[in-house]
Amino acid sequence: MHVLVTGGTGTIGTAVVAELLTGGHTVLALARSDASTKALESAGAKVLRGSLADLDVLRSGAAQSDGVISLAFGRDYASPDALARSIAEESAAVTALGEELLGSDRPFVTVSGTPWVPGRASTEADPLPTEGPVAGRARSVTAVLDLASRGVRSSAVRMPRTVHDQGHGGFAGMLTEAARRSGVAGYPGDGTQRWPAVHARDAAVLFRLALEKAPAGTSWHAVADEGDAVRDIAAVIGRRLGLPVERVPDENFGPFAPIFAMDQPASSAHTREALGWQPAHPGLLEDLENNLRP
Repeated sequence: MHVLVTGGTGTIGTAVVAELLTGGHTVLALARSDASTKALESAGAKVLRGSLADLDVLRSGAAQSDGVISLAFGRDYASPDALARSIAEESAAVTALGEELLGSDRPFVTVSGTPWVPGRASTEADPLPTEGPVAGRARSVTAVLDLASRGVRSSAVRMPRTVHDQGHGGFAGMLTEAARRSGVAGYPGDGTQRWPAVHARDAAVLFRLALEKAPAGTSWHAVADEGDAVRDIAAVIGRRLGLPVERVPDENFGPFAPIFAMDQPASSAHTREALGWQPAHPGLLEDLENNLRP
């Protein structure tokens, strides 16, 4: 397939572009800067210049593609308003992409997060949360999945809180960055809450599988580690950076604080069985242990 990819230079997107090319697909990737253009062209992708806000550019890219993988999302999480702007921008973008695919039976794979369910690991059958700081993303993903009734083979790959590669990425990466700034490997809550995780290259395989064969209107879990205790994550960060490990106030983590404090393990049993997905790269704690440097 000739696949349009947005967000192709992020932690997940870089791996997805490489996986698609290795799997025999061609890639048209959205790029808003010269640096992104250079990185994508070096990887072997063709480039579509524009930003996520350029809806006509997105429609043009979708029109000339056999399928779409939407990964782009704003990087400013510093405030609730900034997060809300990123959610609104993503919503408008996936709406435009979906409209271009109507009635074509082409695949449209979007991204969301795994839900949290009190007392157990969430599954692919659980609905996304409709309250909280990222509820707007749930509404956008639901709208994409609803396109299944309008001739789009839409699917959603739900990502865990940490997508990692070489010790970077996701919520664990945010803990690492905070530790470097503050001199303390801090964690929210009592530290027993669990976060699921996946290596970026394993996640990329699932995006390719969803593109190739996921039925319309389905959701999948890119979860390799069902749930690593946050205190264990902080302990590895502290040990590798030579910093003390301590509980810190939840508000230190800004708009993500309510999510950081939640126990939110997730299962991928159905995804593995139905799509034949088998994670093969190091888990989060091993990745951090092997790659973090002071």
